[in-house]
Amino acid sequence: MTPPAHRPVVTVFTRRRCGLCREAEAVVAAVARRRAEVRLVDIDSDDALAARYTVRVPVVTVDGVEVAEHHVDAGTLRAALRAARRRRGSARADAAGQRFVSTLVKSVRGR
Repeated sequence: MTPPAHRPVVTVFTRRRCGLCREAEAVVAAVARRRAEVRLVDIDSDDALAARYTVRVPVVTVDGVEVAEHHVDAGTLRAALRAARRRRGSARADAAGQRFVSTLVKSVRGR
């Protein structure tokens, strides 16, 4: 299921028996509630992820951009979510502008 275009995706790379991971999950849950889609990924379920993140967990990404490792600061996560919403808003504005220009060009050519 694809999240709505205006909601960033926060991914927490985690593993079992990781106290820092539980703390990160709690911070993400509190900050991202109603602001983003939250995905928890157990790195031990995928060999490539385990190799990449073994000693780094928890790692938190917002729309694929790493924003935290080991410790998740609520203020940093809020700022990352704001930046993601701005990027998404700019992308929508760019797409709308491109549609407008395309329509304008078609109308001019049609004359």
